[in-house]
Amino acid sequence: MQYLKSEEQLSEMINKGKTILVFSADWCRDCQVIKPVLPEIENNFKDFTFIYVDRDKFIDVCVEYDVFGIPSFIGFKDGIEQGRFVSKDRKTQAEIETFIKQLA
Repeated sequence: MQYLKSEEQLSEMINKGKTILVFSADWCRDCQVIKPVLPEIENNFKDFTFIYVDRDKFIDVCVEYDVFGIPSFIGFKDGIEQGRFVSKDRKTQAEIETFIKQLA
């Protein structure tokens, strides 16, 4: 998992191939529940680059992409949004993988 370090970096990162933005925060309990399975999800979808977007550090990015609930996921291909799994609800590994499969 790559970590977003600046807003300027974001457009460069999502414009290269298949990318999934993972919106999260350290204090988010639902985010902590899925955190242990994220490496397995990444391993199952090696053709995607996963980018962690810290909600507290990048609130402007969250606003730009209409992400107000976490954890949330947005998939891109060459800079074009392909789909989103955005809500404030807890997500399971199966739900996240189903979302990614529909992007592939």
